[in-house]
Amino acid sequence: MVTRMIFTPCRRPLAASLLLMTVCGAFAADSPARPANRLAQEKSPYLLQHAHNPVDWYPWGQEAFDRAKQENKPILLSIGYATCHWCHVMERESFMNDEIAAFLNKNFIAIKLDREERPDLDRIYMSALQAMGLGGGWPLNVFMTPERKPFFGGTYFPPAPKDGQAGFLDVLERIHGAWTDKESEIRGNADLLTSELARVLTTTKLAADASLPGPAPLKAAVSEYMTHYDATHGGFAHAPKFPQPAVVAAVLRHGADTQDSSLLAAAVHTLHAMAAGGLHDQLGGGFARYAVDDRWLVPHFEKMLYDNAQLASLYLDASLAAPAEDRPRMKEIARGIFTYVLRDMTSPDGAFYSAEDAQSEGHEGKFYTWTKAEMETVLTAEEASFAVSYFGLTESGNFEDHSHPTPLKNQNVLSIANWRKPLTPAESESLRQIKTKLAEVQQKRIRPHRDDKILASWNGLMLSALARGSMVLQDDALLSAATKNASFLRSVMWDSSTQTLTHRWRDGGKDSAQVFNSYAYVLQGVLDLYQATLDPQWLSWSIELAEAAVKRFYDTENGGFFQNGTGDATVLLRLKEDYDDAEPSGNSVIIGALLQLSAITDQARWKELAEKSLKFFAPKLAESPGALPLMAQYAANAASEPFRIVIAGEATAPDSLLLRRAAWSVHAPNKVVLGTLAPAEEFARSLTPKEGRATAYVCSGKFCHLPTSDPVTVSRHLTTAPPAEPASETKGQ
Repeated sequence: MVTRMIFTPCRRPLAASLLLMTVCGAFAADSPARPANRLAQEKSPYLLQHAHNPVDWYPWGQEAFDRAKQENKPILLSIGYATCHWCHVMERESFMNDEIAAFLNKNFIAIKLDREERPDLDRIYMSALQAMGLGGGWPLNVFMTPERKPFFGGTYFPPAPKDGQAGFLDVLERIHGAWTDKESEIRGNADLLTSELARVLTTTKLAADASLPGPAPLKAAVSEYMTHYDATHGGFAHAPKFPQPAVVAAVLRHGADTQDSSLLAAAVHTLHAMAAGGLHDQLGGGFARYAVDDRWLVPHFEKMLYDNAQLASLYLDASLAAPAEDRPRMKEIARGIFTYVLRDMTSPDGAFYSAEDAQSEGHEGKFYTWTKAEMETVLTAEEASFAVSYFGLTESGNFEDHSHPTPLKNQNVLSIANWRKPLTPAESESLRQIKTKLAEVQQKRIRPHRDDKILASWNGLMLSALARGSMVLQDDALLSAATKNASFLRSVMWDSSTQTLTHRWRDGGKDSAQVFNSYAYVLQGVLDLYQATLDPQWLSWSIELAEAAVKRFYDTENGGFFQNGTGDATVLLRLKEDYDDAEPSGNSVIIGALLQLSAITDQARWKELAEKSLKFFAPKLAESPGALPLMAQYAANAASEPFRIVIAGEATAPDSLLLRRAAWSVHAPNKVVLGTLAPAEEFARSLTPKEGRATAYVCSGKFCHLPTSDPVTVSRHLTTAPPAEPASETKGQ
């Protein structure tokens, strides 16, 4: 059965529609001879993709707003990103159309925005679109007043009416007509919408009697997820299916904490099913954005760094928390993600690129799909027979891209037809040879476009995954990659003189936007690197990052962190992200990081900031716990003392490394690992190695297990409660 790639905006599966209209206009050929517009001066790969459109694009900035006011024209704000498939389709169909461009240029001020460079702005206008009942996704096209107040919008619009959806030129004509005839009414509605958004999204106050939410939201969230569990195909939603790493992690965590075999089974089943489907690149490793079907079979082929970073961490968690028989496969999948990222998504300086496109040569999935005939040509008859059965190939194929005027036929997405059936050693070796041959042929194809901008936020996520992976998988190469990445972030994207972290770097250019998520994600990544290396330079930088984040983004009155600082006058609203979506909320991430930082340094201030933020979000956690799966986990952590594993001895010595790996070999999500050098906490600095060997002190609160130099004992201590009294060896030290 062929699964068609039906239109789904690049993230959320909803699209806006207008009244049916008629449009006339031919597609304009994409010609390199077209003159460049203003976007040619930008660094964003997404904006550069539109640099030769006939549309008179502006980047986001005061110049565009001033012109809109001077000419009293509405603004079209078009938001997308470089690997967004339907953004490409709309560009080809509409923004390269001379008739549409001429009308747009005459009657509107057109602004292009890379949502990955400005997630704070994207959140505002995505929220506005959803408040108007117009869905959400990318491309996101918002019409707004010269004062940046939204009044209408939609996602992808075809050039002509199609399947009940309005044509883009007709939309523009209707908006222009309405602005001409009813400008005051439109402005009034925009004012009301903006006021309502401000009321709902920005005016929440910390309750006088606010208390910590404790572990209850995690239990409630998991209960909510399980009502949507797909027991047949795995996952916690219906098609289109997104990986939802934070959701699966919450189910896995709560299942492990409570020893609930049904929760563990649901999480592990989901992880196996995702990895067996076409969502998972069976040849190259790594995961695509989402699957359009319930079986995880047909992906939307773009690969995003933030997805793969979170999934790597999730599979690492599962390699510790899953039943023993499932753990080797979980490790294998995590290794495959790291292999993909380090091979295809890493710059020579150790920074990580942002994404790979869904399409190559204009076709969705062309790089990844195979016809049965192609496979039979590449492989021997015996190999082909096994491969066809293993990957579930058919003559008619299982995928057809209908977003292209001339779709390819008989294409198969590779997936594991029966992942529950174990392979014999001979079959495993045959599969290895088959994958090698197919990969060699695939690498001769034209690769999808790679978005090579460096985002501090997403690099922080992958840094965290690599640091943890180096310990769990006992792989020094991963630790080297993590250290190199952190060194790049600190030397290139961090300004120590101003304590400022750049959000985006590309081609030697930095942006000026201050984005909270970058601080939060990098803070967590650097903290994990410290815990993997015990190198105090990373703990020192963690403290600097935390101080900078608090200074720029923290709401001292109510708790919680704003998405942006106070210095950008073009921002309509200052919001606090309160939703763990495809990317985790920066508030969730920094709450967890501050709790860890407090435990490592014994500085109560960090814990107080985290707890005040938890109190601020407590009503949201109570009303909609499923919206914040990561924050719910950290709320549970805040309700108990973490394990502190202090390792005394030379951090670079082999025996110290063995103890660190042991500390990471157990699923103990509420723990920190620290050394004995400043700025670690004072008690840790008093501890010394025993008998000339690296020694681990496993403590919780004021109580410690007996010190040990045995890695197995360290692991065992993390699965048992500490003694009721301090051990004599650590008293007074």
